[in-house]
Amino acid sequence: MILELWAYFVTAFFFSVHGAKLPEPEVKIEVLYKPFLCHRKSKYGDILLSNACLFCITSTRHHGDKNPVWFTLGIREVIKGWDKGLQNMCAGERRKLTIPPALAYGKEGKGVIPPESSLIFDIEVMEIRNGPRSHESFQDMDLNDDWKLSKSEVKEYLRREFEKHGYPPNDTHHEAMVEDIFQKEDEDEDGFISAREFTYKHDEL
Repeated sequence: MILELWAYFVTAFFFSVHGAKLPEPEVKIEVLYKPFLCHRKSKYGDILLSNACLFCITSTRHHGDKNPVWFTLGIREVIKGWDKGLQNMCAGERRKLTIPPALAYGKEGKGVIPPESSLIFDIEVMEIRNGPRSHESFQDMDLNDDWKLSKSEVKEYLRREFEKHGYPPNDTHHEAMVEDIFQKEDEDEDGFISAREFTYKHDEL
């Protein structure tokens, strides 16, 4: 124990002297099951349907009820440990994730989970869909394949999505939505949304 503490303080001193941050802890990943056929693997921006059981090491009590949940991977809708540990998974794959406190609920804890708790998840990815920020979604919108979206392309995409979900087209509403989208996404204000502007994840998301 003394040697472990000494190693920690030496590492912390080294990084403080050199003006660097301590490296972020990693998620321990153990593959429990992987299907033979894998047509696609999860990536940031995909929407995943997952089924998870959670165990808290500090209390060894079970806190999961295995209700499936939808979330977008990589935009902090879930804890960092999930964003890191659920990349490159196949639909139907199961993993055991051991997540350190810094990538879970940290010093504050949450609900029945005490502060500074490491967490163990038995988690299955049941389904993978294209997210609103996926490369595939961009290609669907980029009608002339020039790697940038014009206002007319975004408006046409909105019209198709509204019709697909049974809503009548509304040009005035669509134009207002397009203006709002470009105000937020067209960072260089050149009148187009580039592939980088479309897929880039801001820190606050």
